[in-house]
Amino acid sequence: MERSTVRLTAVHGTPLDEPVVRSSVVAAAKALAERSGVPVYHLQTTEAMIELQLGVGRLEAVGFAAELKAITNTWYQERYRDGPLWGTPPPGL
Repeated sequence: MERSTVRLTAVHGTPLDEPVVRSSVVAAAKALAERSGVPVYHLQTTEAMIELQLGVGRLEAVGFAAELKAITNTWYQERYRDGPLWGTPPPGL
């Protein structure tokens, strides 16, 4: 079986230091994996990123990461009114 690793990194700061943010992001990743039938072999977080090793090919893993990014960005923006959680910071930050 194929395995692919994906990582989402915070735009700024260390938002996953907050237990509510970290647990919500992890729960969202696990729920998405369960709903879509994607095996998760490894899940790791730091204060600024989540990394998952998934039991799918690279293309499916990129799709999984895009969906997780969309779900958690929406939740984070609605809860904290602080811009997106994941992405690439604008130049100069």
